[in-house]
Amino acid sequence: MAKVALPAGGFYEDLCFHAQQAAEKAIKAVYRHCGLVFPYTHDLGELLAGLKAKGVEVPPVVEEAEVLSSYASEARYPGLSEPVGEEEHRRAVELAEGVVRWAARIIGVGSDPGGLSTAG
Repeated sequence: MAKVALPAGGFYEDLCFHAQQAAEKAIKAVYRHCGLVFPYTHDLGELLAGLKAKGVEVPPVVEEAEVLSSYASEARYPGLSEPVGEEEHRRAVELAEGVVRWAARIIGVGSDPGGLSTAG
């Protein structure tokens, strides 16, 4: 959903929300794969810090995805943040793709779970 074309009258904020969700679910999948219980939060920084505290290596490029956390809340409410533009959306998708690829490597599945690949 993060990579669909912006529909007429649509908002990049909504597409960025889906990028955040893809990253969040991928991180939580790593928790499950490692036999860990994840905290009930949408804060990617908190989720990644929890994995690191348990000895899971989190590369810097994945840590960068922490900025996606704002798309789970304030970006979804008009007036709480600046409007999201096309370039910011592109970067959000790029960050989410990095998290999904990292999680897929840890879990041992194909490099494109859920269709969030760099192609297309």
